[in-house]
Amino acid sequence: MGTDIRVHQVYAGRVLQGPGARSLVPDELERLGSERVLLVTAPSSAEVGQDLAVALGERHVATFARPVQHTPVEVTAEALVLAGEARADAIVAIGGGSAIGLSKALAIRTGMPQVAVPTTYAGSEATPVLGETENGVKTTRRDPAFAPGTVVYDPELTLSLPRGLTLTSALNALAHAVEALWDTGASAATRAYGVEAADGVLTALPTVLDRPSDVVARGRLQEAAWLAGACLAQARMGLHHQLAHALGGTFGLPHAELHALLLAHVMRFNLTAAPDAAARLARVADGDPALAIATLAARHDGPTSLGALGVPRAALREVAERVAADPYPNPRPVTADAVEELLLAAW
Repeated sequence: MGTDIRVHQVYAGRVLQGPGARSLVPDELERLGSERVLLVTAPSSAEVGQDLAVALGERHVATFARPVQHTPVEVTAEALVLAGEARADAIVAIGGGSAIGLSKALAIRTGMPQVAVPTTYAGSEATPVLGETENGVKTTRRDPAFAPGTVVYDPELTLSLPRGLTLTSALNALAHAVEALWDTGASAATRAYGVEAADGVLTALPTVLDRPSDVVARGRLQEAAWLAGACLAQARMGLHHQLAHALGGTFGLPHAELHALLLAHVMRFNLTAAPDAAARLARVADGDPALAIATLAARHDGPTSLGALGVPRAALREVAERVAADPYPNPRPVTADAVEELLLAAW
């Protein structure tokens, strides 16, 4: 069999989009035949979770409101105890990557169906991917069982999202699309998702930052995040995600901010070795795509460098050596010296 054969896997699932779509969550659970629902809510989504608990009535049996970024296994163990005590038969996750990551971790261990209601733009709800952290080491796995069966995109739920997280989570999603565009194993469909996702983020994000109440632009940004997640579902992760996992798992860094500040640096590193991706992104960005993303990232009011995030400069060489020792697939060869230079530029 030839080595250039590509496989495009389509994951089963339902996507509900539009203002007010969250009101259909009880109908989705009835369709699934679920009678005992565990809510997983991020602290920022507590009010939405309470409203949904009321709408679910007797179907709501418990709420776990302490998800943690990078999905530590000890937190999953706590949630498993609650799910068992409540005899839950379905999970509804409301929030960003932390809540949805915990939902995935619970689903793989219990077989419960999931309904994901994202309130950020990271796109992880559209993927069969989970990164879990144990003893400071983050391990990423793929399994169709991780993918939520229903995703509900309600742009009204993003209206209260802080400006900084709006920016960083959208750039987190964009990173999924960018890596799909330079993955040589990606399919034509994945590249199409990647281009449309990049166009959506680069078009809608500035509008949302300038006019936070623009629900139409927020809906476009959610759609872009969905497509970016679909890219991550299909394509292999490369150097960008490997660096985010290595740094985030080791130093407990905020996932979205880390992606946002790294992306332009990794693009400058890789795009000269990925001319097709560079050309597609240049058309969408109407110029230098790395510069366009760096300009957006610079609009963040929070940390915009690894140093500002608290990464010790002395640790960069060790991270570079660890990444180079077992690199993810990447268009440009990964060496410890080159990765250290990239990290120093981001520091």
